[in-house]
Amino acid sequence: MKLSLCLAVYNEEKFLHYALDSAAEWCDEIIIVDGGSDDATVKIAKSYGKKVRVIETDNPIIFHKNKQKAIEAATGDWILQLDADEAVSKELKDEILKRVQDDNGPVAFWIPRKNYFLGKFLTKGGVYPDKTIRLYKNGVAHFPCKTVHENVEINGPVGSLKNDLLHYADPDFDRYLVRWNRYTTLDAELMAKNGEKAGFFSYFIAKPLTTFFLMYFRHKGILDGYPGFVFALFSAIRHWVIYIKLRAKRTA
Repeated sequence: MKLSLCLAVYNEEKFLHYALDSAAEWCDEIIIVDGGSDDATVKIAKSYGKKVRVIETDNPIIFHKNKQKAIEAATGDWILQLDADEAVSKELKDEILKRVQDDNGPVAFWIPRKNYFLGKFLTKGGVYPDKTIRLYKNGVAHFPCKTVHENVEINGPVGSLKNDLLHYADPDFDRYLVRWNRYTTLDAELMAKNGEKAGFFSYFIAKPLTTFFLMYFRHKGILDGYPGFVFALFSAIRHWVIYIKLRAKRTA
């Protein structure tokens, strides 16, 4: 079975090595859709050899559009879709290579993802296992491209893998804040576009308190120490920021 590695990237020169170092050698082709990077992303991608095919395009707000372009360009029987800051563990690699040889099982698989945040992998707080569909047969997957939080849609039965995908999204707080700010902006923009409302009590009291309580206490984020507290706190107060950005758009 031929396996295609698919990525959609934009200015990922510091992170692209995670995905490519962990999977380029044993995948049969590498499809990278670049959203107009102005750093060394494309140069680094091409340095991984003849397997790599770079498709250059724009960088849409809903970046899943470029993920869709990548999987549509793939020629493999199976597709492994990764983000630039995700690495395949050795155990997961062995499991993937075994699974893609079974043509009678599920057509796609949920993979448990472990998120790296402020110096450690979070294992509590409801963020592990952060299951995501990353492995599927060619032709069965489609990204709806409606929101920034969606997962791929699969036409057929979906199974589960056991070993972890390692997500190095937030090695430091500066990168986390950049991503946090981008996602809250996108959420506010989509709410404004869809005519959705955000109540003051809901977004300043109810949602933040509920989110923090569930993540930090019920789901035991407290056991992740300082990183667990910070993650729960900023997951909670993101509702404040969405409300403020949404209101600013409506009064502009």
